[in-house]
Amino acid sequence: MKKIKTKPRTDAISWDECFMRMAHVIAERSKDPSTQNGAVVVTQDNIVVGLGYNGWPRGIEATALPWEREGDFEKTKYAYVCHAEENAIYNANAQTKGTKIYTTLSPCNECAKTIIQNGIKEVIYESDKYADVPAFRVGRKLLKLAGVKMREYQSAWAKK
Repeated sequence: MKKIKTKPRTDAISWDECFMRMAHVIAERSKDPSTQNGAVVVTQDNIVVGLGYNGWPRGIEATALPWEREGDFEKTKYAYVCHAEENAIYNANAQTKGTKIYTTLSPCNECAKTIIQNGIKEVIYESDKYADVPAFRVGRKLLKLAGVKMREYQSAWAKK
C-alpha cells in the first residue's frame, strides 16, 4: 500500500478576511433599516476581544426611538444610536490598548475619539462611503493626528 503525503491547505483565508467577515456577520444584528455596520476588536495575536454593531443602547427596544435620517436632531436616529466601533469597545472582554479594530465602515469622529481613548493602534475598514461627510473627515483627521494606522481592506468575499 502506497503512503499518501498529506499537506496543509494553501487556500485558507487571511486574518484580515476572517475578521472582516466576522464584522459583516455581527452587522446583521443591527435593526437599522438603512445602515448595518459591524466591528471586531482583535489583539496583535489575532484573538477577538470585542464585537459590536450599530443600534440603540442596551435595554431600549428597536421601536422605542426614531430611525429617521433627516429632520430635527431629536427625531433622527443620530441622537440615539451607538455605533458598531463604540459597541465593540464597550463589549470588549479584555484590555483594548494596542489592539486593532476591523469595521465595515470607516469611523466617524465620535468613534475615532473612542478608538483613540481606548488605545487602539490600527483601524482596518472596508467602506469609506461617507468620505465626504464632515464627521467622517474629522474622524480620519483625529486618527491621523493620534498616530492610529488606518487602512482600507478590499474583501473578495463581500463583493460576491
